Amino acid sequence: MEQTLKITSVLSDPTRYYIYQYITKRHKDVTVQEIADNFDIHPNVARLHLSKLEDVNMLISETKKTGKGGRPSRLYRLSDEVIQLHFPFRDYQLLSKIAMTTMMSLGEAGKTALYLTGKRFGEELIEQEVSRHSNMSAEMTFEHKLNSIKNAATLAGFYPEFEPNSEKTKIYFQIFNCPFKEVAMEHTETVCNMHYEFLRGMFESLFGEIELIEKENMFTGCDSCSYQAVIAQ
Repeated sequence: MEQTLKITSVLSDPTRYYIYQYITKRHKDVTVQEIADNFDIHPNVARLHLSKLEDVNMLISETKKTGKGGRPSRLYRLSDEVIQLHFPFRDYQLLSKIAMTTMMSLGEAGKTALYLTGKRFGEELIEQEVSRHSNMSAEMTFEHKLNSIKNAATLAGFYPEFEPNSEKTKIYFQIFNCPFKEVAMEHTETVCNMHYEFLRGMFESLFGEIELIEKENMFTGCDSCSYQAVIAQ
């Protein structure tokens, strides 16, 4: 409870909250000066906000030399520690572990059911996103579809980045946060395969049949999970 109160106190400051949101979308280390410039505040104030976030383990920092001489810079990035606020207490992580262990006990049939369910939930996420914009025409443009994917992936907590090619036949995307990370550390292959199907369900809901190719996986030491979606013509 004491840690929960500290976190809520830190995030109660609007500037501090938006700084944290900025860092989650930055996908790389930030400096005090960068935060000061982006939020139009004095560097000392920026340093105070960053230190407060670090005090409650929402950020971590390290000192690195810039290679340009002078004093080393302190760089801040997101902590890997999970921050959960539930009133009253809920342990959804334990529930997910129980569910995963149960599915695995069913052998191949359990895995197949898990992957099919993952794909269905990906489809439902897109359906919910599209329904939120009921003014969209039945014939969505490529840009509308891509924006729907971006919005849904952001709501799902993926911290994504998307980049289509000029012919609009391929979409390259990276995921900088795995919402299933703690469970995936114990069941890496199974959870990653389920996540793959989840993503495929999202894309195929909008683009029809696609080829989804995994390029990098954060559980093999990469900074992100990266994919290439090849859209059928």
